[in-house]
Amino acid sequence: MTETNCPSAANCPSGGDCASCAQNPEDVRIREVLGGIPRKYVVMSGKGGVGKSTVAVNLALALAAAGKGRVGLLDIDLHGPSVPRMLGLEGQRMGTTPEGRFVPVAAGPLDVVSVGFVLDAPDTAVILRGPMKIGLIRQFVSQVEWGKPDALVVDVPPGTGDEPLTMCQLLGGDAGASAVIVTTPQRVSEEDVSKSVDFCRKLPMPVAGLVENMSGFVCPHCGGVTEVFSSGAGERLAAEYGIPFLGKIPLDPMVCAGGDEGMPFMSLYDDNAPSQAFREIVARLPGAEG
Repeated sequence: MTETNCPSAANCPSGGDCASCAQNPEDVRIREVLGGIPRKYVVMSGKGGVGKSTVAVNLALALAAAGKGRVGLLDIDLHGPSVPRMLGLEGQRMGTTPEGRFVPVAAGPLDVVSVGFVLDAPDTAVILRGPMKIGLIRQFVSQVEWGKPDALVVDVPPGTGDEPLTMCQLLGGDAGASAVIVTTPQRVSEEDVSKSVDFCRKLPMPVAGLVENMSGFVCPHCGGVTEVFSSGAGERLAAEYGIPFLGKIPLDPMVCAGGDEGMPFMSLYDDNAPSQAFREIVARLPGAEG
């Protein structure tokens, strides 16, 4: 293999030979697509069950509401795609252009791409080894007619494996790309989530900041907040690693119900605590003003 400092060498079909890579049509297309999107946010977590997909979906809607125009939402949770259900898009299929490229499924201001749109049924198992995962993710970028979204939110599965690694390497060196790391308030999540910070630093991938999800229960009757879990993991991690703390999203029954029913709360409610939390998080994101 040719010696190289290219951050995407591990996934490069030319093995890191940048002269060859420059002529590879798929790599050229990937650079064109990602280079044409001003801001890219990879939503990740070292731990499952933190509500990462909920954060990704509502973050994309909050970006659109903040004046970011159309926002792309790329779901690369290949084994458990939940974005189609959360947006009420189950059973939808991506269209194709005359050139044979896929067309994202529209959901209001969002243009959505997910493996869920190519499965025969929601309970169909996706059985893929690493190289096939890498190839599929590259196709989701290169063979989709993304248009010109003003921002792209990428929902990756938990951990530091093939999917987040591939996406972050494709974005390697892109000044408009950064990670949004999601945790819950408990100490038990801190060790796993801290691995995501270390992962980003080793690639490297800039960290836009950390979000604490499920931060206190909002009573649907009185509006009061009860700390169901221990609190403060998000702020502790942010302080320990010297990264921005973007905000806390309270645990609200409407958030869970909206995701299950395909009506995310950011598209339904403008004045509740979770919606306000997302507006504040978007305002703190790097590039939100641009």
